[in-house]
Amino acid sequence: MTDSADRDLRWGVTKRLEFIDFRLFWDGSFNRKDLVDFFGISEQQASSDIAQYQARADRNLAYDRSLKSFVRSEGFVPEFIGPFSDRYLLQLVAVQNGWMSASDTWFSETPPIDVVGFIKRRSTSPSNLIRILDAIKQNAALEIEYASLTGSPAGKRTIAPHSFLFATGCWYVRAWSKEHNEFRDYSLNRIASAALFGPSSVTADLDLEWHHTMELILIPNPKLEKLKQAAVAAEYDMVDEELRVPSRLSAAFYIINEHNLDVEPGVLKPEKQQLVLKNLDEVVQTREVVRRLSIDALRKNKGAGTGL
Repeated sequence: MTDSADRDLRWGVTKRLEFIDFRLFWDGSFNRKDLVDFFGISEQQASSDIAQYQARADRNLAYDRSLKSFVRSEGFVPEFIGPFSDRYLLQLVAVQNGWMSASDTWFSETPPIDVVGFIKRRSTSPSNLIRILDAIKQNAALEIEYASLTGSPAGKRTIAPHSFLFATGCWYVRAWSKEHNEFRDYSLNRIASAALFGPSSVTADLDLEWHHTMELILIPNPKLEKLKQAAVAAEYDMVDEELRVPSRLSAAFYIINEHNLDVEPGVLKPEKQQLVLKNLDEVVQTREVVRRLSIDALRKNKGAGTGL
């Protein structure tokens, strides 16, 4: 057997052991037929996989003869997948919204679910996404057709993308703008077309707002009643009634906007503004300073004749 085939076999066995772990943890049981049907393997291979799992984590399962299934034990501790609730819940959302098929998950069944707050946007064009990925890999520029919300007329833009950002339910590409000679965020859903334009020597290291991070210090709104402040602190797992969130300066706007952190206390009802940004002035000032430094660096870059 070749090294490559051996690696594939080990990977396949590992995935099946993770499957056993997942089904026991979240569903409470599994049987040999689950492995046979899901992975298309023989009953003999399924029995071997179960034996390997038992050798690693026999404490996690017991065989129930009446159910003809292995069931989760009281002392269950995940051996392969980790006790991560977010993975399970995010997959539920993805299946409900049609972003992935239930057959792509390890669910045997799912609880009733409804998803509120994700308003359907136009899907990102796969061909546009491929062009953006190619441009990032090749450090190339793109010519895109873009519908802006900043007041600029719709039309062609020349950008040099370097990273992606997901914020408030929307995907953005972080890119240098030739027209503005600065780095901006472009919503993937508002890019109508994209075509490779040629090499770009404007590199990501000039995007100082992207590379500079600082802590956003969040606290419960002092206008809330004490019991409600305590509830907010518990919800966000605060320490000493503070939540310190590391954030890229270029992304801080989205967190601030989503939670109304730039609204003066008292303008909104406290229940509508449960969090307050303790160091708002520092964040705003730092971002402005770093933005100016980035713009100056880009001007020098252009002046040296190293732009597009």
